[in-house]
Amino acid sequence: MSACDTAAVKPAEVKLVPKDRGGIINPMYDCQPAGAQFAGIGVKDCIPLVHGGQGCTMFVRLLFAQHFKENFDIASTSLHEESAVFGGTKRVEEGVMVLAKRYPNLRVIPIITTCSTEVIGDDIEGTINNCNRALKAEFPDRQIYLAPVHTPSFKGSHVSGYAECLKSMVKTIAKTKGAPNGKLNLIPGWVNPGDITLLKYYMKEMGVDANILVDTEDFDSPMMPNKVIDTHGRTTVEDIQESANAVATVALARYEGATTSEYLQDAFEVPHNLVNTPYGIKNTDDMLRKISEITGKEIPESLVRERGIALDALADLAHMFFANKKVAIFGHPDLVLGLAQFCMEVELEPVLLLIGDDQGSKYKKDSRIAELKASAHFDMEIIHNADLWDLEKKIAKGEVKLDLIMGHSKGRYIAIDANIPMVRVGFPTFDRAGLYRKPTVGYKGAMELAESIANAMFAHMEYTRDREWILNTW
Repeated sequence: MSACDTAAVKPAEVKLVPKDRGGIINPMYDCQPAGAQFAGIGVKDCIPLVHGGQGCTMFVRLLFAQHFKENFDIASTSLHEESAVFGGTKRVEEGVMVLAKRYPNLRVIPIITTCSTEVIGDDIEGTINNCNRALKAEFPDRQIYLAPVHTPSFKGSHVSGYAECLKSMVKTIAKTKGAPNGKLNLIPGWVNPGDITLLKYYMKEMGVDANILVDTEDFDSPMMPNKVIDTHGRTTVEDIQESANAVATVALARYEGATTSEYLQDAFEVPHNLVNTPYGIKNTDDMLRKISEITGKEIPESLVRERGIALDALADLAHMFFANKKVAIFGHPDLVLGLAQFCMEVELEPVLLLIGDDQGSKYKKDSRIAELKASAHFDMEIIHNADLWDLEKKIAKGEVKLDLIMGHSKGRYIAIDANIPMVRVGFPTFDRAGLYRKPTVGYKGAMELAESIANAMFAHMEYTRDREWILNTW
């Protein structure tokens, strides 16, 4: 290459910027109470009580039903005009007592605030003290944990709401340090039942006794011969209590689980370990190595073999079909940044990343963004506080030329209108069957994800008659 040619090569630019306007158009995130409710239903014998209007519960339950095709018990204080003027704490007290009377096995009630109850200034902690006295008087032989969860809808998102509820439940239930139990706390963050099943398989293969906060494997409920469909979280009160006695905590989600892991370290001296969410090969390698380092357990041959199968599957697709294909990804920050790293592994080029929360200062410190900046050989734009209008606008104006979109189902109309293949991933995904059963993390998840990408591209090649003959010779 000549000196003239060298001078003409423009270095790659990776920008982290906020969206260029106020307001939200076509949001890709839900509110904080939605995330808090999701964390709550991951605990066994737990019914979240949402302190707000009925819609704050009804529409979130609908969203969960769309994604998981199951129903979940979530209660509401059903705030009306009178409570908005004079305060709604009596509604909380009534709601707690009704739940305690109706559900004899109930053990945990996260009391989740909303925008309206935060604005009027209801004293949730004081109300919980009143509720505890009433519960002790009427149910002296029961212990029901009431966790205050402050999640005003006018800030944050369902991502921060999830983190807030998880931390509050741990603070409320894990009170004392006891004898070491030899367990490892594992905080997966906002992932699907298929991901939890895979992570539990990994722990079993390594011989690690893992305490998963929270375990949502049973959100994929079996239909049994006795006609009972039992949909609930598997994490128990005892699991949360014992989190204070673990050998360490490994948080797989910086924005959904790190604050809980840090709390356990500060309160009970349980070592905090943060690893990248295990999307792709390298992140899964790093997770397993960290767990091996903490526990002293070897990574077994079965997982090495699974890794090899995944590598072979990725090699079949990467250079021939994925190389230099431009991708836009939107959704949770841990998901988006992890998928961007995965794309780089298989020669896809994630040129546009959309993250919904306005946490620019935190994102600037995220090591994954630094890694993307160091390794990208193409221009990349990472927009925080973003919405789906950013994606739609950039496509319509020709600011990005995309071969693939990755994100949840709410972005599908953009993909349809722009005639760009789309792979559904994240929450919520409701226009494709069974995605919540399929892992996206781990080696198997990387293989499943790559094959979903390839099949979406193949179908698009066929329907658009774009070099579909290549598939005959592959």
